[in-house]
Parts: sequence; C-alpha cells; structure tokens
Amino acid sequence: MDARTSDLQATPNALYIGDIARRSGRSVHTIRWYEAQGLMPGVVRDRGRRRVYNDYHIGWLDLMERLRLTGMSIKQLRDYTTLVKQGSATLRKRRALLAEHQLRVRAMIAKWTEALALVDAKIEFYDEWVAAGTRPKVSPQQRARAKRSATRA
Repeated sequence: MDARTSDLQATPNALYIGDIARRSGRSVHTIRWYEAQGLMPGVVRDRGRRRVYNDYHIGWLDLMERLRLTGMSIKQLRDYTTLVKQGSATLRKRRALLAEHQLRVRAMIAKWTEALALVDAKIEFYDEWVAAGTRPKVSPQQRARAKRSATRA
C-alpha cells in the first residue's frame, strides 16, 4: 500500500463510486467509462481495493462532460488529462489546449447562432402566413439577413 492510499483512509471526504455517482448526477457506468478511458486522474484504491474518489473528482467529471459537450474529442480529453497528471509544469500547455478549444467553441456558437436565426425567421414566416392567410413576400432568408445586418449596425 502506498502513502496516497493510506492517507485517503483517513480523509473524511473520501467517496466511493456510488457516492460520486449520486453527488455528480452521473451513472456508475459513466464514471467507470471515464476512468477506463484514462480521463480520471488521482483515483486510488483503499485496502479493500475499492476505488476512492473525492470532491475534486466531482468537479473533474463536470469539466470533462462540458468539454465533451462542446465538441472536444476523446483524444483531446486524454491529452489534457495527461498534462494535468504531469503537474504544474504543464500549465501553459493546458492553457493553450483550452484556448484552442475555446476558439473552436466560439466559432461553432457563431454558426449555431446564424442557423438558429434562420429557424426563427422560418417560424415567423409561418406565423405570418397562418395569421394573414397568404404567403409573406419576405422570405425567411431575407428576414434572417435583415436581422443580422441590424444587429451588426
């Protein structure tokens, strides 16, 4: 048994997989998947060979899920996790990796915003058509372009 394992035995905030599942809102299966993918740093085992987690892991799972939801690949998640495991010497690399991801997310948000504007315009188009009983003269594309121009001005 190493020092980290014995230290965790005395840690009052030690959590087991059911605890972390309840506290994080994620399934046991999901937590085990993240661990199997190498995406859960700092998990140790107690004397009974059970995995022991702590509050850090709850925040970590939240970060991993949000990065995944914003399109970060599993490979990029692994790269980031590897850098974290290497300690503070990798802070600049971690920041750079997240900054690159942030740029991709902002670009995607801009595309989604533009796509949503067209969906909104199409709904307005149908609302107007239903209310007036005749097809509107201004197309959804024209409406979306006009709104985009107005917000840029």
